[in-house]
Amino acid sequence: MCDLFVGTWKLISSENFEDYMRELGVGFATRKMAGVAKPNVIISTNGDLITIRTESTFKNTEISFKLGEEFEETTADDRKVKTIITLDNGSLIQVQKWDGKETTLIRKLVDGKLVVECTMNNVTCTRVYETA
Repeated sequence: MCDLFVGTWKLISSENFEDYMRELGVGFATRKMAGVAKPNVIISTNGDLITIRTESTFKNTEISFKLGEEFEETTADDRKVKTIITLDNGSLIQVQKWDGKETTLIRKLVDGKLVVECTMNNVTCTRVYETA
């Protein structure tokens, strides 16, 4: 099922990203730099290991994981989080927890595009990617 996500995706639209970053506690300068970045996301699999690499002029990040297994992640804004990613109804659900806080990132395919919904508290950001 994850094979549908495999490929290189480029950001084509972003709604409410700055508000989402503010809710995460990201500082002003980092929000401004990240807000203008147009990242590519490269998703690959090797057996049951999934890798999501994000590349931009701002910062490159990479996580490798197995579905349903918690792992430690350092996010692009340098948060140290415990992350677990599951597959539910065709969507990759990523939950990050740190310092009593939690955010959820849902990746799903809609009309051939990768749609990422990021939610923390009552703030939701939607980022849309197309194949590069």
